[in-house]
This record gives sequence, structure tokens and C-alpha cells, in this order.
Amino acid sequence: MEKLIQITSGRGPLECQWVTAKILKVFLEEIKNNTIDYEIIHRENGDENLTLKSVTILLKAKDLDPFLKTWLGSICWTGKSTFRKLHKRSNWFIGVFELEGLEKINFNEKDIQFQTTRSQGSGGQNVNKVNTAVRAVHIPTGESVFAQDSRSQLENKKLAIMRLKEKVTGLYIKQLEKRMQDTWNNHLQVQRGNPVRTFSGADFKKNYQDKSFKKQRNILKKELKNNRNDLN
Repeated sequence: MEKLIQITSGRGPLECQWVTAKILKVFLEEIKNNTIDYEIIHRENGDENLTLKSVTILLKAKDLDPFLKTWLGSICWTGKSTFRKLHKRSNWFIGVFELEGLEKINFNEKDIQFQTTRSQGSGGQNVNKVNTAVRAVHIPTGESVFAQDSRSQLENKKLAIMRLKEKVTGLYIKQLEKRMQDTWNNHLQVQRGNPVRTFSGADFKKNYQDKSFKKQRNILKKELKNNRNDLN
């Protein structure tokens, strides 16, 4: 089973981009703990260091549904902004969604047309006199790459296939992301009040518990105050 998963900050502010980067770390840790194979297909860095706007991950396992059931939906982080200390907002939401249409990303080497040519050096001078460089064209999309890193035609062909696969896969991913953008934003708007997971605090703990008694003291003080008002 293969599934394409998107972790996205949607149109959220910089704080949501920070949460996306943090969630990716937790997500990958749980993937490894569940012995799930994965590959990061595409990532869009955020507006500041250590932030992410979105990341797309290909998951491979016998049965992914039980694992994804605990992740798909909106994720909430509760805490003060790490960028705007005086900001009043304390709940920041991002989304984890499955991208449909994975079958369209099939990449078959039979769809590649190869052309060999002489490797070229700086100034157009021939590096060698044999056709070791390889140009590869993906016929269905028209995407092409050129490889001349090695003096071996076979090695350049392998490099061309790898680069072309990355390029074609990236093209499909961008198409899927563009098609799903409105859907993500709708999900984020609708599901804000019902997150599948909640994290809290600067240390990004799941199911964070306040170990101090400050909250309990405030509750008791409020109750005492109400009791005094009732007596009066």
C-alpha cells in the first residue's frame, strides 16, 4: 500500500509554518517506530529558518490506515507565538491530508527516449570524442534532463533516469497541490474546533499537563470569592 500525505500550514501565518516543521519531526519519528517506509517527495520551506509551508511524503507499508487514522485532519498547537511574543492568539492549526491521485505518479522507464552525445566542457570544447553524455526525455510530459557527470555512458544514463524521475514526480506533485489547495483551506477552516491531535508548550509535548498548582489555586480563589459574595 502506498499513500501520499501532505502536511501543510495552509494559508496560516509564520507560527503555523513553525508548527508544520515541528509536526514533521514527530510524524517521521512515529513512522520509524511503526516500521513504515517513507520518501519525502516535495517540501516548501517557510519564510524563516526552521519553518515549513508544506511537505509531501510518500508512505509505503502493508496497511497504513490504522496509523493514518490518528493523523489525518487538523493538528492544534497551543502556546505563545515564537515570533510575536505579545500576540494574544494561543491556538495554531495546521492540516495533515491524503493526496488523492497517487496512481498518476507512475513513472515507467519505457516512456523515456534517450539520446547520446559528446560531453561538452567550458567554452564548448569537447571533453572526449565518444558519446558519453545522455539526454533523456519523458515522452508523456515532454520533460527532459541532461547528464554528463561521468565518462561512462551507462552511469550518465542512470543519472539521467534518476533526475528525470525526480523532475516528473515533482511536476505531478505540484499539479496535485494546486488542485488540492482550496480543499486544504476548507478543511482547516471547518476542522479547527475538532483537531485529531493537540500539542502544547515550547517543548511541543503531546497531551501536555500543567504540573504546577497555579491553575488549581486560581480556581479555588474564584470559588471562595463567589462563596463570599453569596454570603453577603
